[in-house]
Amino acid sequence: MKKRKLGKNLTVSEIGLGCMTIGRDYSSEAKQEAVRIIRRAYDLGVTMFDTAELYAEGRNETLAGEALKPFRDKVVIATKCGVMFEAGHVSGNASGKMIMDSRPEKIRSSIEGSLKRLQTDYIDLYYIHRVDPKVPIETVAQTMAELHREGKILNWGISEPSMETLRKAHEVFPVSAVESEYNMMWREPEQEILPTLEELGVGLVPYRPLARGFLTGASDGMYLHDAKNTRFDWKNLAANMALKNFVQDLAAEKNVSAAQISLAWLLAQKDFIVPIPGTSKMERMEENVNAANVSFTDEELKNIRELLEQIPIYGERYDPESDNGKSVRR
Repeated sequence: MKKRKLGKNLTVSEIGLGCMTIGRDYSSEAKQEAVRIIRRAYDLGVTMFDTAELYAEGRNETLAGEALKPFRDKVVIATKCGVMFEAGHVSGNASGKMIMDSRPEKIRSSIEGSLKRLQTDYIDLYYIHRVDPKVPIETVAQTMAELHREGKILNWGISEPSMETLRKAHEVFPVSAVESEYNMMWREPEQEILPTLEELGVGLVPYRPLARGFLTGASDGMYLHDAKNTRFDWKNLAANMALKNFVQDLAAEKNVSAAQISLAWLLAQKDFIVPIPGTSKMERMEENVNAANVSFTDEELKNIRELLEQIPIYGERYDPESDNGKSVRR
């Protein structure tokens, strides 16, 4: 698989693997399959693996660490700190209240936990999972610079920041990557994020590049269970099927899958974009990775963009009153 750069120093495969949903029930069978998926992804050329201390209260990091241990020095591990759920939250219940905490002492305790669970001495890419409005981003950046000097992290990033916040952070200690949702259904990053990242030399790592499975053509994607995402509520889902049908038609024309069209389209937007699709199924992972072999002509990209502009999207990616809705673009 071809490589791309995030920031100045981080080289990764052009498609990564989001590990959040892998082995989600953490049964023995699911964990074994998760390890198989991660190691198969590596065999196929994937070198970037994304997790977080928040995912299953650290168990996802433990699983990823076990799977990646045989070739740790050949891969990039990305993980995140700065968000937890309130006490009493039931693991797997996304309705729990999110608590932002990016105090230096909290970041330091988090990195020690992540290093232990991931069975590693350093993190290649360490993100602030969400911006904590109570802690100046300059303080966060300074803490990350200290961890870098200590050899505990090699690069750092921010998930879902405003561009004003990114600029402040980048001035203190250069940011390698920003995580943001970006897909054919949510193209807001094209307005300000992409131009700013290009200017600063920062990479973009789109999560949910398949819009929670909506763009895959599957009828049982996670979007059907996403009550907080108004794009998929009963009022808007039927109207938004126009986009899904459009992607499926494109896939049929090129004799590839809808997921591969969606991921290849993202790759074609900028050379500093590295999507991290996640899945708990081996065949889906292999399908996603093979999107790297799908290409478009300039004329095809121009036509796709013109047609996308004509397809309205109804609803928002987050309920504005939800914790997620309040925590992005700070």
